[in-house]
Amino acid sequence: MASDLATKAKEAFIDDHFELAVDLYSQAILIDPHSPDLFSDRAQANIKLNNFTEAVADASKAIELDPSNPKAYLRKGTACFSLEEYQTAKTAFEAGSKLAPGDTRFTDWIKKCDKFILEETGELPIQSSDATPTNGVAPSSTTVDVEEVKNTSSEVIAAPAKPKYRHEFYQKPDEVVVTVFAKGVPADSVSVSYGEQILSVTIEVPGEEPYIFQTRLFGKIVPANCRYVVLSTKVEIRLAKAETIHWTSLEFTNNNLVVRQSNVATAAQRPTYPSSRPTKDWDKLEAQVKKEEKDEKLDGDAALNKFFRDIYKDADDDTRRAMRKSFVESSGTVLSTNWKEVGSKVVEGTPPDGMEMKKWEY
Repeated sequence: MASDLATKAKEAFIDDHFELAVDLYSQAILIDPHSPDLFSDRAQANIKLNNFTEAVADASKAIELDPSNPKAYLRKGTACFSLEEYQTAKTAFEAGSKLAPGDTRFTDWIKKCDKFILEETGELPIQSSDATPTNGVAPSSTTVDVEEVKNTSSEVIAAPAKPKYRHEFYQKPDEVVVTVFAKGVPADSVSVSYGEQILSVTIEVPGEEPYIFQTRLFGKIVPANCRYVVLSTKVEIRLAKAETIHWTSLEFTNNNLVVRQSNVATAAQRPTYPSSRPTKDWDKLEAQVKKEEKDEKLDGDAALNKFFRDIYKDADDDTRRAMRKSFVESSGTVLSTNWKEVGSKVVEGTPPDGMEMKKWEY
C-alpha cells in the first residue's frame, strides 16, 4: 500500500537516510500518482540530497494536485532559491504566505529573495554568504541554511542515464526550442513546468514508467512567455530567452561559456556552418595558373600550338582574320598572318611531303 511505503519513507527521512526516503516515496507515487503529499514529501527529501531540480518538479506537481498546500510552496521556493532562481522562489513563497499568513518562514525567505534580487540587479552591494538575516532569525529545519545554499547552488543534477525518450534542441535569437521525441503520447499525460532557469518535463502514460526530464538551463528564460505543444510524434517546448545570448549547450555547467551577443547575423558578419570550407582566393589562384602556363616548357606539337596561340592572342584584327581564313580554307595546312595576301583569294591546302589532300563528301 502507498500509505505503508510513505510511513517507511518518513522513518528513513528522520534517520537521515534521504536516498532511501526518495526511493520509497517514488514507489508510493507509482501506486498513488495523485497524492500531493507524496510529491511534497519527496521534494523535501530531494532538497536534503541537494537534488534541487527534482525538488522543484516534485513541489510543482504537488501544487498542481493541490494548490492550497502551503508546504509545497515552501519547498518549491527553497529549491528555487538554492538554484539562484530568486524571483521564482519569491513568487512561491508569496503564494504560500497567503495560504499560511502566520508562518514566519515565508516572510523570512521573501526578505532573503528581495536581498538577492537587488544584488542581481546591482541595486545592493553583494555581501558575504555568512551574513546574518536582517531579522536575526535563522530558517527552521525544513529550510536550507543560507551558507549551504550558496555553496551548493551551482550543482547540476544530471538527467537519467538511459532516458526513455530522446531530446534535442536548437535556438533562435530570442528562444530555444526543445524537442522530446515521444510518439503517440496523450496530451493529458504531459506536464511541463518552468522556472527562471529550470525546465521540468514529465510524461506519465498509464501502465508505463514515468519519464522525467529536469535540468537547470544554460541561461535564464521568461516562464510567462514559454509554451509547449504535444504532437503525434513529439513534444515541442519553446523557451523564451531572457537575454539574446547564444547558448553553447542546453544545460548549465560550471564550465559554460556565455557569449553575450545576439546570434543574429548581420551584413558584415555572415553566418558560418559546420560544413563550410575556407574561401579560396580565386584571383591569386588564377595568377598562379597563368604563371605556371607561362613558365611551362613544351616541345613538339604542343610547343608549336602554344606559339600560334600566343601570336593570335596578341595580334590585331587583320592578322586574326588572316589566320582564321588561311587555316580553315587550307584544311589546317596553311597559317598566314598577312591579310592582304590571303584576303582576296582562296587559300589552297599544302600537305606535308609524302601526303596528299583529300576532300570529304557528305
